[in-house]
Amino acid sequence: MKKKLVSLLTVSAMTMSMLAGCGASGSQPAAPSSEPAAEASKEEAKADTATDAATDAATAAESVAETATAEAGNADLADKKVGVCIYQFADNFMTLFRTELENYLIAQGFTKENITIVDGANDQATQTNQIQNFITQGVDVLIINPVNSSSAATITDQVVGANIPLVYINREPDADEEARWDSNGWDVTYVGCDARQSGTMQGEILVDMGQEKIDLNKDGKIQYIMIEGDPENVDAQYRTEFSVKALEDAGWTVDELDDQVGMWDQATAQQLVANSLSAHPETEVVFCNNDAMALGALQSIEAAGRKVNEDIYLVGVDALTEALEDVIAGKMTGTVFNDHIAQSHGAADAAINYLTGAGNDHYIGCDYVKVTTDNAQSVLDSLK
Repeated sequence: MKKKLVSLLTVSAMTMSMLAGCGASGSQPAAPSSEPAAEASKEEAKADTATDAATDAATAAESVAETATAEAGNADLADKKVGVCIYQFADNFMTLFRTELENYLIAQGFTKENITIVDGANDQATQTNQIQNFITQGVDVLIINPVNSSSAATITDQVVGANIPLVYINREPDADEEARWDSNGWDVTYVGCDARQSGTMQGEILVDMGQEKIDLNKDGKIQYIMIEGDPENVDAQYRTEFSVKALEDAGWTVDELDDQVGMWDQATAQQLVANSLSAHPETEVVFCNNDAMALGALQSIEAAGRKVNEDIYLVGVDALTEALEDVIAGKMTGTVFNDHIAQSHGAADAAINYLTGAGNDHYIGCDYVKVTTDNAQSVLDSLK
């Protein structure tokens, strides 16, 4: 079973639609009535008043009951220990994610001292030791952003063997691993977005602009360089593949000039793009698997005397604040909103569901959102 989270932008759009609907409605003045009708109306008004009073009393009682239930649930959560493993604190996106996750967990009734978040320092051995420590400490639930998605089976076996519910975030284990959770009925789920969609959207941002505009040298091909994240990460693999596939699916011919691994790091990407642009001045597009690397790429693009959206195009993923500002300023062609708010809240809710016995689907997904100059400001505003 798969379940979808509702993204922050979707909620905003629905809210605005509801407000617009409320604003459009209005009351019409009532027509004058005869005296007998007025007397009847008085009697009806008395009956309505009594009914309203009873309804108000029932509503008040229901509200008190709901409040008591919520307080009881929060009291239960206050005693629960949550272990959170982040692959690397230095990652810009995961910094946003873990901050929002901790704040939301506390808002739901967990105590700050019972929430422990650790930095895997991008080393699987370090993270494995951290997971083992959490198991020894007897945490009630684990939320894990794996260093290597390929280690998920080993992680799952350790955690399930200790009878601890497990929520994976951000880096999705493969389909075979997820199938194991389902077939064994384990309390394990993944909360995140499908990276294939993010890669596809990167390509679509360019396709929507038209081949004639992107093909700067008019040779009928799109010359590009690719800056990948961690090659062990399925998100990096899918974004690399599907960004280019979107161009090919649109009937465009592509020409890969360079493909380098930037490991999600801005400084690394800056150097790689500087080298690539020097070796391949004919580059028309720079694809980056995340915004941190796109920000590094932008530094090298500008240092080379080139200007995004005029003689080169640049796309990233995550919709970091700085990247959104660059899109608005025309210094990045586009990015893809990776909704850390919906995902972190979804992860916390999944943990709560396991702790309260409600259970979860084994996959809880959400949608990415294409970001260009048309909507970058609204995305930025939604994050404030």
